[in-house]
Amino acid sequence: MRLVSSRRKSKTKPNGKKPPPEEKKQYLELEYTKIRVVDFDLKELVVLPREIDLNEWLASNTTTFFNLINLQYSTISEFCTGDTCQAMNACNTIYYWYDERGKKTKCTAPQYVDFVMSLCQKLVTDEEIFPTKYGKEFPNSFESLVKKICRYLFHVLAHLYWAHFKETVALELQGHLNTLYAHFIVFVREFNLVDPKETCIMDDLSEVLCTPAPPPAPAPAPSAPASAPSPSSQNHVTER
Repeated sequence: MRLVSSRRKSKTKPNGKKPPPEEKKQYLELEYTKIRVVDFDLKELVVLPREIDLNEWLASNTTTFFNLINLQYSTISEFCTGDTCQAMNACNTIYYWYDERGKKTKCTAPQYVDFVMSLCQKLVTDEEIFPTKYGKEFPNSFESLVKKICRYLFHVLAHLYWAHFKETVALELQGHLNTLYAHFIVFVREFNLVDPKETCIMDDLSEVLCTPAPPPAPAPAPSAPASAPSPSSQNHVTER
């Protein structure tokens, strides 16, 4: 299966009026972007350990991201319906599904996500593609399949932010989503798994979430309490 996106560019209306301004992106507001589950540098988390084979590392992380993104989507799945999300979109992009025969399908978001998760599940549980037994070799097509999975998973993350961030906030899960998104983007960038042209629609969010937060400013040293005057320095009044 393969997938492409179609972008709708803003056009000036025939009467000369400019198109309406782009909808404000709630997920970029500081009160939401500052909420994370972890606050350490994710770059350190994705770097390939010296003693681990690259394909093993890609397989382990890709499977984990599939499970976590599937779980994250499940938290809002009741709000993602054929009526509310008649197309699989994010920002100004609509994603179309191509079946094994190359037939292009514009489907609803829940249908698209179901296609993505079904395909990912099939791939990550295939012992010939994601081997779990010692000594089993990875296929030559392994990296290209990992890239395909990661591209699809990015589409799901982008849709979550674009169409269901309000529900995510209502469920108080924005910290989990932010951390998952940042971890995923740092990972795919580290190993060049998703074309930057694919992820550029969310570059504004990626820049905010993937930039290591500056260390907190040191707390000011407490001021020394004023010392009480010594008895010798006090004025005494002697009664006579």
